[in-house]
Amino acid sequence: MAEVSEVLMSVLSTIRVPRPGDRVHKDECALSFSSPESEGGLYVCMNSFLGFGSQYVDRHHTRSGQRAYLHISRTRKAPKEDDENSGSGDPPKKKPTRLAIGIEGGFNVEQEQYEEEVKVVLFPDRQQVTSDDLATMPDVVRERVSLAMAGLMSADSVSHTLQVQQWDGELRAESRHAVELKQLNNGTKIPPSGWRCEVCDLQENLWMNLSDGRVFCGRRYFDGSGGNNHALLHFQQTGHPLAVKLGTITPDGADVYSYDEDDMVLDPKLPEHLSHFGIDMMTMEKTEHTMTELEIAVNQRVGEWEVIQESGATLRPLSGPGLTGMKNLGNSCYLNSVMQVLFTVPDFQSKYVSNIDKIFNEAPSDPTQDFKTQVAKLGYGLLSGEYSKPAPDPGEGSEPSSEPRGDQVGIAARMFKALVGRGHPEFSTNRQQDAQEFLLHFINMVERNCRSGVNPSEAFRFLVEERIVCQQSQKAKYTQRVDYILQLPVPMDQATNTEELQEAERRREEADSSGAPPPVPVRACIPFTACMAALSEPETLTDFWSSAAQAKTTATKTTRFASFPDHMVIQVKKFTFGQDWVPKKLDVSIDVPDTLDLTALRGTGQQPGEELLPEVAPPPLMTPDVEVKGILGSHGNEEDDSLYSPLLSPVLDDSTLSQLCEMGFPLEACRKAVYYTGNTGIDAAMNWVMGHMDDPDFSAPLVLPGTSSAPGTTPTESFSEEHLATIVSMGFSRDQATRALRATSNVLERAVDWIFSHLDDLESMEVSEGGRSAAESEGSREPPPGPKVRDGPGKYELFAFISHMGTSTMCGHYVCHIKKDQQWVIFNDQKVCASEKPPKDLGYLYFYRRVTE
Repeated sequence: MAEVSEVLMSVLSTIRVPRPGDRVHKDECALSFSSPESEGGLYVCMNSFLGFGSQYVDRHHTRSGQRAYLHISRTRKAPKEDDENSGSGDPPKKKPTRLAIGIEGGFNVEQEQYEEEVKVVLFPDRQQVTSDDLATMPDVVRERVSLAMAGLMSADSVSHTLQVQQWDGELRAESRHAVELKQLNNGTKIPPSGWRCEVCDLQENLWMNLSDGRVFCGRRYFDGSGGNNHALLHFQQTGHPLAVKLGTITPDGADVYSYDEDDMVLDPKLPEHLSHFGIDMMTMEKTEHTMTELEIAVNQRVGEWEVIQESGATLRPLSGPGLTGMKNLGNSCYLNSVMQVLFTVPDFQSKYVSNIDKIFNEAPSDPTQDFKTQVAKLGYGLLSGEYSKPAPDPGEGSEPSSEPRGDQVGIAARMFKALVGRGHPEFSTNRQQDAQEFLLHFINMVERNCRSGVNPSEAFRFLVEERIVCQQSQKAKYTQRVDYILQLPVPMDQATNTEELQEAERRREEADSSGAPPPVPVRACIPFTACMAALSEPETLTDFWSSAAQAKTTATKTTRFASFPDHMVIQVKKFTFGQDWVPKKLDVSIDVPDTLDLTALRGTGQQPGEELLPEVAPPPLMTPDVEVKGILGSHGNEEDDSLYSPLLSPVLDDSTLSQLCEMGFPLEACRKAVYYTGNTGIDAAMNWVMGHMDDPDFSAPLVLPGTSSAPGTTPTESFSEEHLATIVSMGFSRDQATRALRATSNVLERAVDWIFSHLDDLESMEVSEGGRSAAESEGSREPPPGPKVRDGPGKYELFAFISHMGTSTMCGHYVCHIKKDQQWVIFNDQKVCASEKPPKDLGYLYFYRRVTE
């Protein structure tokens, strides 16, 4: 032990005590998914606080020279027979009482209990030092090492901090109707008990309207329980917005619902409103479940396998290489589904998994913050089969279950999720997200990190050709843009079961008017051929500015493929807006084929004898009856504005602009929508937004046509030379740097982010020596090359699809089905099973690969 003490003394200066703000990785290996529960445990460097599994700790010691590691190993405890009446003396496990995570009364994310063993290990000889051993060592060694051990064990790990983000689902806003609520003096007095629905005599789930005191049953739940919608029907008939749930009234408050605001709300004058109908809050007792308690009960059941998809069938669990489940980290099923599919694509496998040793060897000192390292770690975890093992039986020690469960140990991609979501307002949270938006976000990150070398996202990249024909001059305009996803429209008017849908709607309306239970919904059946026809048919542009006619006229736009990618992603546009602009999901079944031939949709470019529209910009918008002031030019003055710059500040309708912004669209996109529709109202502006959401510059600032659209045309335009030099040093041309700074108001950080998110546009500007684009060179007459895309036959076969369950992309659940060795496999987070009936007609994202003859 004296020898070990000497070694500790020699490395004492490298042993640190964690301070506030230090990132402590004591739950997950930086290069694998090993954890303290894994075989061999986890080694935490006592200087950098990075964690490493037994297979990677020697590598870190060799590269860093660090010798002292805290070794943490955990062994799972057997569950107690009865949590509430155990004889061990441990306190019973508390049930959640709040719809919250990470706060008192909320859901407890730590479900399992472990026995923990901690010791210091000294490399390279792996000498072990326990707490008891420290007691025999010199004071300076004992105190320093003990403090470091205690600090590491008490510090919150990075993964734990990410997992337990506080979220409170009970926070409610004050209703806008509460303070000025009008209550009828109709003499109604509500007894303290014995309530019944005035229509159907139901005695539970009862709501009293706070305007007239009438009592009706609540909404019918998805499983058939609840009420018969009579309280909702009463609101629709009277417009009285607020109702209180009888049985939830206590001196502390009650459940109040606003039908107008469609949410649970706070009523600060609730005691007064209840007293109007003879109810004394101070004497009431709770007899009904609150809405929060009902939601908690649903959340406790949400993980049951039979609720998801392919219920009713005993699915055969699968395991092995490429069949590894992923733990749900709290609404991370969208990420799990997308990454499972991406790592079946050979480009991603070869880029990150085949080169994993090279990537790890070149990783920076903190590999947890390196994109390539974490993507390679995830890919290897999914494909190697090392983590594709059955999860421990929760009833270990009891009789094993005869039914296969399908759960795996799987991998928890916390480090990966934190890295790809960092700085993003949505993907950095624990909220549910749109799988399509995450796919594009991840592809964008791959693009940023693969500017040199092989880029696996090229497997999805393709060119779209848009042909616009002016109906007045019959001249055409051709443009090309880069895309990664084919968005497939859903023509609801082409449903093959129209009569059945109409009958279902009639029955629903009858049920609503009579208060009867709603009928079983009927799903619209849309032929895939109808969707493709809607995609390929010409679109009429009624407000097209023709450079040939120098006026607005009608035009037709046809969209075709200029290239076919190796892998085609098709998004079914199930999520749309209703007539009230409220997002909704279309409940449709589409007979998506296993094979697909898109050859007929290849673009042909300019036709023989076809004239092109001249390249002339439209005039700036002049709104009538409004004095438009210019921006003071370099030669203008306040007394004489005759020398004002030709740049004009567009006058935009504030009402339309604010309505669009409230819907969540970017401000600059809203400004352009109002500008290009001539201040003609919300409907026209919204149509413009929906028609231009896929434009690469959708969120870029509004640039008035004919003014600052070209470099050097604006006398007052100037950019920081330091900012320009910084961007040029990244490999971009001066023109590209100028364009980025112009689009982001000369803010360097925003410009760098903008330039990486518009790579496809910028790649068309060929960079030549000296930092000038080829388009600037006087002697250059060759058109600049387009972005790098692959091309080949337009024939494909389906190999994966991602399905969404729920009413919105912001809620619900995602699963994916992937074809492995001619067998469909369902990946539902940690559950991986052979699929019996893959629901190919209900998918959201479909993935096809090229068929080569």
